[in-house]
Amino acid sequence: MKKNVKKVVLAYSGGLDTSIILKWLQDEYKCEVVTFTADIGQGEELEPARKKAISLGIKPENIFIEDLKEEFVKDYVFPMFRANAIYEGEYLLGTSIARPLIAKRQAEIAAMVGADGVSHGATGKGNDQVRFEMGYLSMNSDLVIIAPWREWDLNSREKLLAYAEKNGIVIEKKPGKSPYSMDANLLHISYEGLVLENPAAEPEEDMWRWTVSPENAPDQSEVIEITYEKGDPVALNGVKLSPATMLAKLNEIGCKHGIGRIDIVENRFVGMKSRGCYETPGGTIMLRAHRAIESITLDREAAHFKDEIMPTYAKTIYNGFWFSPEREMMQAAIDKSQETVNGTVKLKLYKGNVSVIGRDSKTNNLFSEAFCTFEEDEVYNQKDAAGFIKLNALRFIISGKNRRNQGKA
Repeated sequence: MKKNVKKVVLAYSGGLDTSIILKWLQDEYKCEVVTFTADIGQGEELEPARKKAISLGIKPENIFIEDLKEEFVKDYVFPMFRANAIYEGEYLLGTSIARPLIAKRQAEIAAMVGADGVSHGATGKGNDQVRFEMGYLSMNSDLVIIAPWREWDLNSREKLLAYAEKNGIVIEKKPGKSPYSMDANLLHISYEGLVLENPAAEPEEDMWRWTVSPENAPDQSEVIEITYEKGDPVALNGVKLSPATMLAKLNEIGCKHGIGRIDIVENRFVGMKSRGCYETPGGTIMLRAHRAIESITLDREAAHFKDEIMPTYAKTIYNGFWFSPEREMMQAAIDKSQETVNGTVKLKLYKGNVSVIGRDSKTNNLFSEAFCTFEEDEVYNQKDAAGFIKLNALRFIISGKNRRNQGKA
């Protein structure tokens, strides 16, 4: 049953789906539509979205195109990487981490323009519908949420194209555009559909849009140095960079060396398994570097505790609970741990591989050569280890005696 709504803010890309949704909202809900296009580093020219919206009757003052790249990396990507978050052991959460920011800003624009509704183009089969709507509800639960894919019968590309033709919606076919279902931002690009729907089929090489294949990457390795402050990368090869510039530079270097390709089958929150391919070049480099600097600056139990909560933290983001109290609680603990994560990491990049070749911290180094050396030292009495081992084995000693006594009975 349709709810009455006067003005709706639509998450709008200017592509086939959201252009049709724009017209469909006007026709089905008889409402005023405001478009919001977020630049989070997807690498596409966004001004055509403005022209497309105007051609579909949107007033210029109702078109919002905003550069959110710095906010995206600083307030979403970097906090996630402080946790070393990976979903199901492989996925670096590139799409998952972008949705909360888009939803938050969409709800803020709704408040600015006096809209009573929001809309998105996520399907009823995927995770994004949850991520968007969790964000809306966290910001303003009074907003009417319109998810066209759960309402209309335009459930195939053929029907969408027919609707576009009937309503005079121009769908431009860009040269070289991939036929796969893709999502891109400054952290990653994803691919779904077509041959990928068969998990046994190898992806076609021309599918990959960012990275050179590892086989064709340069035969000469490249060494880079990343400087960390409180768990965040702040300089590359000694040059200070903003968060978005840092990630963009690491992407550029990683793409050249064929770094960050993965092909996985993941468990969606809505229940089914899904096969997807991802390119996350800069993120793959950052993850390796961050774990390296943590290895010499984090206390053992703090590091182990982080590793224990990381899968829960990653699942929380994947499932769309970025604004939840539990994510904020985990984030507070993670951020506290990062106060000592300061220093530099040297990495060697070569044909799809990222190798750590050095790490150092002038202020927070817990690696003590005096204690760990294999040469003679004056700070560690090796005889102390005997008591340490015996005390830790006490429960084994007691249970062993019990087993032997039972054997005699």
